[in-house]
Amino acid sequence: MCNRFRPASSTYVRDIFGFTLIEDPEPAYATTGIGPLQSGPFVTAEGLRVGQWGLIPWFSPSRRPLGKAGRPISTNNCRIETVATAPSFKGPWAKGQRCLIPAVDYDEPYWGTGRNIWWRFARRDGAAWMLAGIWSEWTDPATGEVVASFTMLTQNCDAHPFLNLFHKPDPTLPPDAQDKRSVVPVERKDWDAWLHGSLEEALALIRLPQEDLFSHGAADPAQQVALPGVGAGVVAGVVALPTVSDTQTSR
Repeated sequence: MCNRFRPASSTYVRDIFGFTLIEDPEPAYATTGIGPLQSGPFVTAEGLRVGQWGLIPWFSPSRRPLGKAGRPISTNNCRIETVATAPSFKGPWAKGQRCLIPAVDYDEPYWGTGRNIWWRFARRDGAAWMLAGIWSEWTDPATGEVVASFTMLTQNCDAHPFLNLFHKPDPTLPPDAQDKRSVVPVERKDWDAWLHGSLEEALALIRLPQEDLFSHGAADPAQQVALPGVGAGVVAGVVALPTVSDTQTSR
């Protein structure tokens, strides 16, 4: 699962997708990063939106997602295995309300030293990630305000030789049953299928990323450590924001 990421700027997203009208011309959060329940950008089949990271279920009485018993629930991540059946997510999934979440990088906890080290993941090619998600709109019953929100999809990564190092392990379970989780990057050639394709076409895009896609290291360079079994190519600390440069627009 993911609880911290730095959104790509809306200017970058505009130029990559060829948008002419965008909801937020240059959000202030583009260089600082966001956490659950904060606002961030996401791309839908219609264009760029800005909304709450933490999908608000239709049954929640407040913008802070609450379950039917009135208790807070976590909705910034959604397991792909249950997206079609979980009450908070099954509606948007069935309606095809899929989105791409543009992230310069994202952080996950590494517990290999016995304490958490936030580990930062960027793309080695310098582009922003486009992470798979779903989105929805919720109407505030008190004010009538329509609030957009989104969630990141996650997948099991127990079998991945690199991503399975992250998150705190459960000592009572074997390595192949930890249910470690990873976000779902969508590659450029698949953006259209994710946003516009059928549910079957979208599910076919759920796959673990190749290890050589990553540039990664401790978010705080002072905490950098070697990862077991991981070769060269580690880049520590905060990476630079992506630029469009010679990248061609896709639509």
